[in-house]
Amino acid sequence: MVEVRFREVVIDCADPPTLARWWSSFTGYTLRTDGGDWSTIANEDQSMIIGFQKVPEGKVVKNRVHLDFWAADEEATARELEAMGATRRWVSEDPEDPFVVLADPEGNEFCLIRGG
Repeated sequence: MVEVRFREVVIDCADPPTLARWWSSFTGYTLRTDGGDWSTIANEDQSMIIGFQKVPEGKVVKNRVHLDFWAADEEATARELEAMGATRRWVSEDPEDPFVVLADPEGNEFCLIRGG
């Protein structure tokens, strides 16, 4: 079997530098690459990287892949992100599985899950 290792997740978007800065402010990740068609952010040890790649078409339907983030208080964090430009898409009604689905300013969905 060929050895492989996860490198990064890439989000297609219209404006990589702007979206990378938005995600950086949300995650606390550092801006690594800030170019016109390609930007990246990463956590402190560079083990988690999110890339932003310019594509000509806009987002039309639900993501086939999305990112999940833990939050001590998913509702409070969701409100903070909405103030930053995120859009609330859905809230779980299951008290055993609390999470909020949000979309970034370009419509890419992600979840905030209660956890730690």
